[in-house]
Amino acid sequence: MKPDIHPKYRPVLFVDASTGKEWVSRSTTSTPQKRTIDGVEHSVVTLEISSDSHPFFTGRQRLLDTEGRIDRFRRKWAKG
Repeated sequence: MKPDIHPKYRPVLFVDASTGKEWVSRSTTSTPQKRTIDGVEHSVVTLEISSDSHPFFTGRQRLLDTEGRIDRFRRKWAKG
């Protein structure tokens, strides 16, 4: 591997803005906002949506079909 071509891998604190859940991971992302956890400085990355708040993962997913596309599809491909 070539030296000095890879981005720096650092500790990051991810925060879900809608639920407030926080988790520590590592990433190449860096932000000016920092927080110290257990003596280690972490960049704070705020996410608008994560698996903690996304409807698919929380089971609150709704299907919005204002133009009747799903009904047309079901009629077109109905068996019988």
